Formats: sequence, structure tokens, C-alpha cells
Amino acid sequence: MREWLEEDGGLDAVGLNLSGADLSYGDFSLSLFIDAKLINTKLVQAELYRSDAQGADLSGADLTGSSLVRVNLDEAILRNVVLDAANLGKASLYDVDASGASCRGTRFMGADLLGVNFRSADLRGAVFEENSFEVTMDEDTKIEGMTGSVFGPAVVVEGAGPRELSGGELEEWIRSRGGTVRVIDVSK
Repeated sequence: MREWLEEDGGLDAVGLNLSGADLSYGDFSLSLFIDAKLINTKLVQAELYRSDAQGADLSGADLTGSSLVRVNLDEAILRNVVLDAANLGKASLYDVDASGASCRGTRFMGADLLGVNFRSADLRGAVFEENSFEVTMDEDTKIEGMTGSVFGPAVVVEGAGPRELSGGELEEWIRSRGGTVRVIDVSK
């Protein structure tokens, strides 16, 4: 694998099964993980700048402190992934299942979060900055200390079923659970 990493352009792991591997502290900038299986893979403090992980299965992977700046995670499976203190600046997350994900202190600065399932996720201390935030959360989503600004709407699933919240309603829902996020109204 070292030889692959030393080549220009990053690692080509399209469709490969790297489940359970320990790739911590590796530099995977500009790598291709499209449709790869990375189940329970350790990528602690890894550098994944501008990598493409579209459709990858990262269920249970540990990406604590990793840099996922400008990474394409569209249609990826992030169930129970650990993204604590990771940097997802300008990352693309479209139609992503991040249920049960741990995103404590994660920086989502300018990331596109469109169709992301954050049910039962831990977003405590996560930081957002002008993010598209068309996500689904539920009563088990932890958001204490979540800060920043987002564009809604979001879907909230509670006892009475799902409901779409935007603007002040979404802001209040987040505030009532310990977060301080400004919801930017694009209609004005």
C-alpha cells in the first residue's frame, strides 16, 4: 500500500474491500474510494483532502480528527461512524445515512448536507457555517453545544411523526435542545 500512496494522485481503491484495516495517520489526499467497503476501518487523523468516497460504506469506521476537506461523500453509508473532531469543510454529503454517527466537535464549515439522516447521531459541539442543512433528526439526535449557521429546512421525527422545520421554528427546536444555531432564511 505504501507504494500506491507514494504515487501521484492518491490511492485508487475503487470498489475495494478495506474493511477492518488500520489506515490511521495516512495521507489519502486525492484518493478514490468510490463504492469501497471501509466497514470498521480505522482512519484516525487521516488526510483525505479532495478524495472521492461516493457510495462508500464507512459503517462503524473511526475517522477521529481526520481531514475530509472537500471530500465527496455523496450516497455514502456513515452508520455509526466516528467523526469526532474531524474537519468536513466544503465536503459534499448528499443522500447519506449517518444514523448513529458520532460527530462530537466536528467542523462542517460550508459543507453541503442534503438528504442526510442524522437520526440518533451525536452532534454535540459540532460547528456549522452557512451549511445547506436539509437533514433528518429525531428525539435521539444529541445537539447540545451545536453552533453556527445553516440553511434549512430540516425534518424532525418525534412521537407525532415527521415534520419539516425551517427558519425560527428550526432555530427554536435546536435551542430547546441546547444548540445555538442561526437558521438563515433564503426567501428574503
